Formats: sequence, structure tokens, C-alpha cells
Amino acid sequence: LKLTKRSAVIIIVIIAALMMAAVILRSSPGCSFGVSELINVTSAEGRIKYLQRLGWEADISTEECKTVLIPKEFEGIMLSYSQLQTEQGYDFASFGGLECKQYSYVVTNYPSSDGTVYATLYVKGGRVIGGDIHSANINGFMHTLK
Repeated sequence: LKLTKRSAVIIIVIIAALMMAAVILRSSPGCSFGVSELINVTSAEGRIKYLQRLGWEADISTEECKTVLIPKEFEGIMLSYSQLQTEQGYDFASFGGLECKQYSYVVTNYPSSDGTVYATLYVKGGRVIGGDIHSANINGFMHTLK
């Protein structure tokens, strides 16, 4: 196979186009290639499967859904929450000022908890943009999904 000048240019153009596409996709809000891109989270079954991939068992019958507005600016507790999302690879802050769906489920396999533990997922445009595991106790806890 002989490489001509013309075919070398074509190969370079194709590689450049692929790299540019990767940069554009990577810079779009909330882009973090991971589990949510592989699982359809628009259904309750898909969200349960998403949680299972992260090691959590959740009771689908306990699903609660509401539409929430993510604040444009994060301060106080919301700043801490946004940082928690960044730690686990979600670009939650990019969705500031937008509405999303918040889904909550009772976690059934949380180790050593005295009360009810919940998994919360924030979904926008068919993808998970944030989430957490937290307890309902007054002196409870909250941590990343992952």
C-alpha cells in the first residue's frame, strides 16, 4: 500500500475533523462521558439500572419526581452541592438557571444506616447531570453517587 500525498492529506483532514468533533462534544454543557450515556435514563427502569451500575439498589416503587430550577449562581449550601457534583464528574453548574427533573429513590442496600437512605438523580435532556446519596436523619449525611 503506497501512501500518496493526496491520501496523506485526506487522512490528516479526517483526523482533524474527528479531533474537532471530540473537542466540541467535550465542551458542551454537562458532558461527561460515562454511565448515563450508555443507559437510557428517561425511564424509571433506566434510572434504576443507572444506580445499579454505580453499586446501588433502589426501590422503583418509591420513585418521586419533581421539576426543579437549578440556581444561576451557587452560594452557600448550593455551592458545596455543586462542588460535590464536580467531584464525581458532573458539570452541574453548567445547567444553572435551567429546569431539570429530580428523581429520588429509597436505597435498599446502604451499609449500616439507622434510617432511610435516598438516591437522588438530576436529569436533563435524557442524561444524568448530578446526583447524591443521602440520609433522611436530622444529623444525616450526603455523599457522591460514585
